[in-house]
Amino acid sequence: MKNIVFDLGGVLFARDRNKCSQEFIDFFDFIRSERLPRFWEEYDRGTSAWDEVVETLCTMHDCPRPKCEEFLRRSIDIQEPVKPTEELIRDLKAAGYKLYVLSNMSREFIDFLRRFPVYGLFDGEVISCEEHTVKPEPQIYRILLERYGLDPAQTLFVDDRPCNIAAAEELGIRGQLFDAHQPETTCRTLRGMLL
Repeated sequence: MKNIVFDLGGVLFARDRNKCSQEFIDFFDFIRSERLPRFWEEYDRGTSAWDEVVETLCTMHDCPRPKCEEFLRRSIDIQEPVKPTEELIRDLKAAGYKLYVLSNMSREFIDFLRRFPVYGLFDGEVISCEEHTVKPEPQIYRILLERYGLDPAQTLFVDDRPCNIAAAEELGIRGQLFDAHQPETTCRTLRGMLL
């Protein structure tokens, strides 16, 4: 294995639930559903703008616009690196692996996450809002493979959604499902495989 590809949300970055009110957690409970709602998928695809997403959230939660906007902004601002994953990425980089990002992510979220030092360790990235395609659509995986000349058989993809792993495996990429609730466990497994 030469290339390790990481998803971002729930794998490398997450919100610390201890810093969130129950109301805030409930507001975004759709994020953990097996299939994301269409409006959020289009936000990640880059075909739906911030204002449209806020409007949808207002309707969905029967909530005033200022509050929805505040919650959406806060959902970005409190993202932080998942420590075990951050340490694993640093160790994989030091060991000589090529590291890539493949993530469904909106413009506002990715602009914020790119500021973290760990993001600078990646050799390349494919972000849904910039490509107008989202996982698990095959096209986004093909973009990654072609852009960086990756051999699928030498590429491992780490993601917290089974459907995204399955789509990668259809193209010959090996998958590793990430447990967002117990990141230490998955990182330990990956260390055993790769280091």
